[in-house]
Amino acid sequence: MTEPKEFLYPGKWLSKASAGDRVACELRMQIISGLIESGTILSENKLAADFAVSRSPIREALKILASENMIRLERMGAVVIGLTEKEIEEIYDVRLLIETFVFERLVKMDIHELVNELSKIHEMMKVAIKFQDADEFSYQDVLFHETIIRAINHSYMLMIWNNLKPVMESLILLSMRARFKEKYEDFPRILENHELYIEAIKTRDRTLMIKSLHQNFDDVQGKIEDLWMSQQMLSKGAELEDE
Repeated sequence: MTEPKEFLYPGKWLSKASAGDRVACELRMQIISGLIESGTILSENKLAADFAVSRSPIREALKILASENMIRLERMGAVVIGLTEKEIEEIYDVRLLIETFVFERLVKMDIHELVNELSKIHEMMKVAIKFQDADEFSYQDVLFHETIIRAINHSYMLMIWNNLKPVMESLILLSMRARFKEKYEDFPRILENHELYIEAIKTRDRTLMIKSLHQNFDDVQGKIEDLWMSQQMLSKGAELEDE
């Protein structure tokens, strides 16, 4: 495995995470980014040395990644499976299903507080763009959608979201980092999409909601392209370090 000079996963997001979760978050990022390629065999001893932890957190991390089908556990170690383009599209399919369901619940609820909360997050997204902080933008983007989902207080929907979140979060981080570098001019449109989302919830307008969902989720193809671009950038960086 080619080790990056710095970890890919934002350290500030891990202040309350266990050692196993920390390792899982970083390995997930390295696998999705392509720094650790499909077919790579991961050794517990090597990983323990790389992350300066005991083998116990490594085993915990590998179990987490195996439950996400990112790796396959075998007697001699773990084999990296990775994510295909089809699987990435399927993740966004599930997000679309969740958020369509959530909107139907929201039209029957008092959404005043939710609209205020989303407006605050939207302002934080603007600040992140202004300061070209891709990680903060990604954090606020995920928080925006999670806030909508949490608003309906549906335990099983939240369970599905929480299962989806780790991989989706990594995808968003990598694609937004690439987009900030290569397509910075695209962010006003992304902000406008989220503003439309808030307006649809505020007005309980199904037609507007369908439009906002399509504008947000039709953008998935762009996110996938950003991810591959991010992988290429990271791979070139790794090649330069190896020379």
